[in-house]
Amino acid sequence: MTQAPSATEAAVEAALARLDLDMKTRLLAGQDRWSLPPLPEIGLKSLVMSDGPIGVRGVRWSADDPSIALPSPTALAATWDPGLAHRAGVLLAQEARCKGVHVLLAPTVNLHRSPLGGRHFECYSEDPYLTGVIGSAYVKGVQSGGVGTTVKHFVANDAETDRFTVDNVISARALRELYLAPFEAIVENAHPWGIMTAYNAVNGTTMSEHHYLVNEVLRGEWGFDGFNVSDWTAARSTVGAINGGLDVAMPGPRTVYGEALAQAVRDGKVTEATVDKAVRNVLRLAVRVGALEGAEPAVTELPDTVNGVELAREIARRSFVLVKNDDNALPLKPDGTVALIGAAARDARVLGGGSAAVFPDRTVSPLDGLTEALPEGTLSHAVGADPNTELMPADKGFALRAVCRGADGTVLATSPLPNGQIHWSFADLPEGVSFDVLREVELTGTFTPRLTGPHTLGIKGKGAFRLAVGGITYYDGVQAPDEDDPFEGFFSSPQPRAQVELAAGQPVEISLTHIVALGDYLREDITITLAHQEPRRDPDELIAEAVEVARAADTAIVVVATTERVESEGFDRTDLRLPGRQDDLVRAVAAVNPNTVVVVNSGSPVELPWRDEVAAVLLSWFPGQEGGAALADVLTGAREPGGRLPTTWGSLTGAPVTQVVPVNGRLAYSEDVFIGYRAWDKAGRTPAYPFGHGLGYTDWTYESVAVDGDVATVRVRNSGDRPGREVVQVYLSPVEDDADRPARWLAGFAAVEAGPGETVEAVIDIPRRAFEVWDEAADSWSFVKGSYNVKAGRSIADRGITVTVDV
Repeated sequence: MTQAPSATEAAVEAALARLDLDMKTRLLAGQDRWSLPPLPEIGLKSLVMSDGPIGVRGVRWSADDPSIALPSPTALAATWDPGLAHRAGVLLAQEARCKGVHVLLAPTVNLHRSPLGGRHFECYSEDPYLTGVIGSAYVKGVQSGGVGTTVKHFVANDAETDRFTVDNVISARALRELYLAPFEAIVENAHPWGIMTAYNAVNGTTMSEHHYLVNEVLRGEWGFDGFNVSDWTAARSTVGAINGGLDVAMPGPRTVYGEALAQAVRDGKVTEATVDKAVRNVLRLAVRVGALEGAEPAVTELPDTVNGVELAREIARRSFVLVKNDDNALPLKPDGTVALIGAAARDARVLGGGSAAVFPDRTVSPLDGLTEALPEGTLSHAVGADPNTELMPADKGFALRAVCRGADGTVLATSPLPNGQIHWSFADLPEGVSFDVLREVELTGTFTPRLTGPHTLGIKGKGAFRLAVGGITYYDGVQAPDEDDPFEGFFSSPQPRAQVELAAGQPVEISLTHIVALGDYLREDITITLAHQEPRRDPDELIAEAVEVARAADTAIVVVATTERVESEGFDRTDLRLPGRQDDLVRAVAAVNPNTVVVVNSGSPVELPWRDEVAAVLLSWFPGQEGGAALADVLTGAREPGGRLPTTWGSLTGAPVTQVVPVNGRLAYSEDVFIGYRAWDKAGRTPAYPFGHGLGYTDWTYESVAVDGDVATVRVRNSGDRPGREVVQVYLSPVEDDADRPARWLAGFAAVEAGPGETVEAVIDIPRRAFEVWDEAADSWSFVKGSYNVKAGRSIADRGITVTVDV
């Protein structure tokens, strides 16, 4: 049940009338990394925000406060299922309430403009329509649980290189038809309670001060009535930000708002009426999430409880995209022997790097999942080739705790650590500890190696450190940060500081001590990591061992993966190759076992130069904490792979849009409206696997398509021998060639299910916007009349069936 808007507005106005200028401006500035200050004078609680989008971190970025880890956003989009996205949102609202979080900093609905974008795993698709549909369902799901969302990053944060300063130069048409389109759809269909503005500038104006896009388009044209929060540290000007429509500057306690904003009003640089508009938006959020006493929240009846483990597994298996399956290599044959190969099969990568990361309390690897699913004695494993060439956070074999000490060495608190990472701000220090007295943090405990040989240990973070192993000090010095990047401590590579010969199974004492210095880039913040790398074996020997294991099995399954240094927030990619010797590994295994299946564990496209040499290729994205269990479901045939590609997969040499590095601070979107499949079509190039592609374990025959008004009805038949699910896709293309428009574009889709031999109908709405273009001269949408081919098929490249309509 939702509250009448008039009641919300009355509560907002009543609360606003009780605030003086200093209280108003204080409310618009973060009090710490994650929250706004309470105002007990009006019964306002502190509003707490938390990163997403695959889980709810809470205010503590620590593995001792675990969260459900769902599959990556690219995986969620690959399901082509808004109902599943809605359920994911409901679960995340449930998680948020448990962690005391009012607002989830998600979803990310920037587009896959170029395959080199480092953060694409956190976005949905190259297509604005698919992004808008999935994003709308996600937002509705979260907010149905009484938790707000902040749709981000508004707008055109489509790459990471120089993201704090880059000026993206984009035509009005490309902005409207591509980059603004998902935001517009979500505002119209899901009514989000928040928007996050991006670091970058658009056409000369930084987004945290962009009066036109925020005040005139977002709020004016679209009617958005939620709050607008800066990306963290993005707000740089008091007057520019408040007049540009930015409501909240994060993080705190020192921002361009608060006292600075109050003084700007007193100096006549900003009107108090402008401040009042921002305060209304924050108070409206407070009412909606139940943080203002005496006002009924937007949601008074919560959804039913969701089992997070089960949903994570369901989304994963529904997201897996089977792009190749020669001679029905999958599902696996009963009672056959299986060689599972790859470092990522043992140590799964289930999520991307950066602010999207959470800490699940369990992770099911492919080796775990298949060991559980297959008969005993039928599964063998070999590492083959390890893509991790850098140190990773200390994890397996480490038993650690954090010891906090004062200036005189007194122990203030001791806290268990599930791994070697600490991300502490004011709000999440151990009980009894404050930055006023904290002077030293020691990560200490034991490490029991699983391999004998030289182990490398290192440090990520800035400041003074001392690293000791077995009582011997290997490093005592200061790591200097890159002052140009305020998030260097989060996203930089660990620095190797010790190499120690250790014996498998023999515990050794570990100690990493950090001297706390106040005044860090986030003012009061500790971000440090104890990192580790196992002994490196000769890659040729590892590949040779894997070949022998594969030779002896009926089926070889090779799991290949990217690493955190390939796909993460904070930097873009330089190529699309798999790291390390993984391509060599696949080729070597395929040469001795014709029944080789490759599972690709990446959040966004990678090149697959061996794809013609293997029997099957299954894309598993970053599959979340239950990825290994879901993979076993699909490989054994207990479940069908349900995914379809939300973005085009091809080589870097074939990709039409590859420029992500600014020139003199500016990045020209010179391709205009031609990105993704639109660009591949325009260039006349054929990708490895087209947008929308995906196979199942049954076959489908498209029998007819009819269009009546704005509805397409597509009749399909399951022509295979087992039940299945099909994603029926509808594309529009003008009958008359038009060089200024894409050759074809997604207009709608729907999923159907049927048993063997059954016929079903997919009923698909075709929105008016599918026939419109942005007229730059008129500064408005223009409906383009004429004849259109309406094609229904299994992907954008599938011939399917077509009917011509005149509009």
